[in-house]
Amino acid sequence: MKQSKLFYKTTKEIGEDIQATSHKLLVRAGFIDQLMAGVYTFLPLGLKVLNKIEGIIRKNMVEAPVCGQEVLMPALTPKENWQKTGRWEDFGALFKLKGLGDKDYALGATHEEIVVPLAQKVILSYKDLPLYLFQIQTKFRNEPRAKSGILRTREFVMKDLYSFHTNQEDLDNYYDKVDKSYIKIFNECGIPASGKKVVTFKTWASGGSFSNYSHEYQTLTESGEDTIHICQKCGAAINDEIKFEQKNCLAPRCKSNDFKTAKAVEVGNIFKLGTKYSLPFDLKFRDKDGKEKPVIMGCYGIGLSRILGAIVEVNNDGKGIIWPKNVAPFLVHLIPVENNKKVKDVSEKLYQNLSSFVKTSDGQAKRIEVLYDDREGKSVGEKFSEADLIGIPYRIVVSERTLEKNSVELKERNVQKSQLIKINKILKLLDN
Repeated sequence: MKQSKLFYKTTKEIGEDIQATSHKLLVRAGFIDQLMAGVYTFLPLGLKVLNKIEGIIRKNMVEAPVCGQEVLMPALTPKENWQKTGRWEDFGALFKLKGLGDKDYALGATHEEIVVPLAQKVILSYKDLPLYLFQIQTKFRNEPRAKSGILRTREFVMKDLYSFHTNQEDLDNYYDKVDKSYIKIFNECGIPASGKKVVTFKTWASGGSFSNYSHEYQTLTESGEDTIHICQKCGAAINDEIKFEQKNCLAPRCKSNDFKTAKAVEVGNIFKLGTKYSLPFDLKFRDKDGKEKPVIMGCYGIGLSRILGAIVEVNNDGKGIIWPKNVAPFLVHLIPVENNKKVKDVSEKLYQNLSSFVKTSDGQAKRIEVLYDDREGKSVGEKFSEADLIGIPYRIVVSERTLEKNSVELKERNVQKSQLIKINKILKLLDN
């Protein structure tokens, strides 16, 4: 992508009401634009990141051990479905609207009321179970306090997975499989939930009316609205809303009471629903003996736009964003620093070579994603400052000085020093 054609605009001036680090940086770097409170447009740079996150999530949802099947359910939903579960009256954040003929609808805040009657058309006997359905879709919630940019919004992108089982043991086993896949997703997105640099913690939380507990996945950030308590021995965390008491509470894994308190934002959650939503819709199956039994359910959510915000909360410095390679809008930021024919010709050729599909070391066709700063009239300082703000993993600088050695300057965004690399070695280095 040539930067002169990119639909974006960086800015130094932001509103005083913008407080969260991710909100500041994503606005300043031209990734998002606010339409109104809690509602944002994802600009080309932001959408590219959102699509990368979506790809990581989808891959982990369809592969073993989750083995989900993707559907896309309507966002416009009928009042009658919500009345069956009692949530038409009880779900305070539900957007309600009137249609023709005075008919009532709700915008999808979650999809239990829609997926259960959908599954009911297929599930007849134990042979139809287990069943795993997921979607990636825009959700709507009438949040009373939309704040912190895309960390808390009224319209957001979410992955919701629903599982259907014959018994509790099967649900418990699948619940653990999804948990492992979630940890893998957060690791791949650059907000690790395992390893040496954990920033996303599996957190015990209240299960509401259908389970003794549920689990949230909380990413540490001062911009978060949740307070969690992290065991210093085993790393398990407890959400403050389950009435945590430092003296009396023990970590669920190791039974230690040595906790550290921190602010965090919820990026995912998993629930054992049991029969809470299957019973109102009379979702049953026939077992091997021909007896009818209620279907046991689980649900598993991940907020894509929240993950994007959380990534920036965790990966930044005083200059701007530092995108992890897996989710970066581009892998390379190519910057010529002199406006003469030789530098421009080499830069253009390098851009074309990197952007073309090439056969890599693993035998696959691959294209290096490059943002080429072909703009004229910008100083070197302006280009470098903007590159640091946008935060692409690798910066390649072409200048007369580097070309004297038939080289370019390569610098990683999260590393202070740069290095000279021969032009004919660049593609192999980036491939590795």
